[in-house]
Amino acid sequence: MVFSFDCSSTTSCSMLVISSISGLHDNRTNHITSFGSLEAWSTCFTVLLYTGLQSFRMLFTCSKLFTAYILIICSNSIIVYLIWFHQNLHEPMYIFIAALLVNSVLYSTNIYPKLLVDFLSEKQIISYSACLFQCFLYYSLNSSEFLLLAAMSYDRYVSICKPLQYHTIMRKTTVRIFLGVAWFAPACQIAVTVSIGALAKLCNFTLKGIFCNNLIYKLHCVSSIGLTVYGLSIFFNVTILPLAFIIFSYTKIFIVLYHSCREVRMKAAQTCIPHLLVLISFSFLFTYDIVIVKLEIEFPKTTHLIMTLQVILYHPLLNPIIYGLKMK
Repeated sequence: MVFSFDCSSTTSCSMLVISSISGLHDNRTNHITSFGSLEAWSTCFTVLLYTGLQSFRMLFTCSKLFTAYILIICSNSIIVYLIWFHQNLHEPMYIFIAALLVNSVLYSTNIYPKLLVDFLSEKQIISYSACLFQCFLYYSLNSSEFLLLAAMSYDRYVSICKPLQYHTIMRKTTVRIFLGVAWFAPACQIAVTVSIGALAKLCNFTLKGIFCNNLIYKLHCVSSIGLTVYGLSIFFNVTILPLAFIIFSYTKIFIVLYHSCREVRMKAAQTCIPHLLVLISFSFLFTYDIVIVKLEIEFPKTTHLIMTLQVILYHPLLNPIIYGLKMK
């Protein structure tokens, strides 16, 4: 079913109405020619949910989605509390783990409440400004996770390869700098693209997703080459460079472990394997999201839905499980 709104000439309206693809599809939902000359903030239009809200409801009821959100909040928060409460866990490695789990809580809170409201509402509505803000948080927190994982890999590198210098290098000041860079550097860079997107004119009103990501830029009347190039530079800074640094760190670690005794290898494996599992899982899911959006690859609805669910569901639950077992 497609929901539409009327806008008066004196009232600004920038509402996105998310509707189900399982309903009737009118040819009028392809382009907004009558609104092509209007500013984005004074445009009313309809957005089509690509995966189909009805299909989504079949796989995940509202109660299950709410339960998943509560599990994510509780499991991550419990481990963060334990790290904060126990003085012996106030070490760089555990501080980075706590930061990673806080990041998961913020990430989930950015997605789940709105998704739950959409489930409970007859009409799924979000303002364009709120959609841009959700997109900003989504990519900012994703990028922060890569930088936090890079900081963790550096901590492991110093701990294993330079154990005698560990406390000299990994001081409280160093940890604070890493945390500040991990959270604020991506936010500042991504804020630029969101600000530019907020000023763009909108012509298309078909948003193919269950939450706001880079697909909102497909709604613009004209694609900006400069914005695309800048977006790629951000991707390089907050994804490729951290991954390269992580690979370099673990290469050095593996070289040192190769010449070490079995006991040292086992101890290093206990700290490195959880980190690598989280890195591989997150890298795969984040790369999938970026590739699908940028290359506009058409996937079956069910496949696209399942992969989207993994991005917003399984990874935030995976972190506390892996790191909870590590702390056991």
